[in-house]
Amino acid sequence: MTLTTSPRDPAAAVYDFTVPANRPWSHVVKKGQVLRIVDLDGPQAVDTLFYNAHDPEERYCAQETVRAQGSPYLTTGSRLFTNEGNAMAVVVADTVGGHDTSAGACSSEANTVRFGHETKYMHSCRDNFVMALSQHGMTKRDLVSNINFFMNVPVEPDGTLAIVDGVSKPGDYVEIKAEMDILCVISNCPQVNNPCNGFNPTPIRTLIWDA
Repeated sequence: MTLTTSPRDPAAAVYDFTVPANRPWSHVVKKGQVLRIVDLDGPQAVDTLFYNAHDPEERYCAQETVRAQGSPYLTTGSRLFTNEGNAMAVVVADTVGGHDTSAGACSSEANTVRFGHETKYMHSCRDNFVMALSQHGMTKRDLVSNINFFMNVPVEPDGTLAIVDGVSKPGDYVEIKAEMDILCVISNCPQVNNPCNGFNPTPIRTLIWDA
């Protein structure tokens, strides 16, 4: 795990937007641009997907990414690969480390199984993703395994994944440099039934710098 800071000045960003708690967000990040995702209040899980902005049939692939780097966690230097084996982005700065790309996104179905039927209609990351994707001509069929930035998901001795208290602090961030024009889709996770958000979803900040 390689933790690094960034010299980029927020005042020089060409895009700066605060995503409210519980909400989806999407934006095209052009090749060479750098996207920073800031956990404003910590800890806050940020479920994230990437698609080729010109051909969304090519999209982030967790399996290719894990296979290429030999690790289930992402940090500085991690390259993100598509389902076609192409590099789409690279993590260039990271003040937290150990970002998960195995545990997937919360859904009404998963909430029901894990936390009881009364949670079925709580808002979820899959719902957020579908809302954001619909603005780009995509549907639920276009959902794939995602990255969970800032989410602490250790592997237990028996091989199962645990979702435990997050370790990100207010102001922690991760930066991703696009290696192709990419559509980034975020669910600012609304989960309140496990500790990934400290049981209190909070806003995040997204900034983009030109190459």
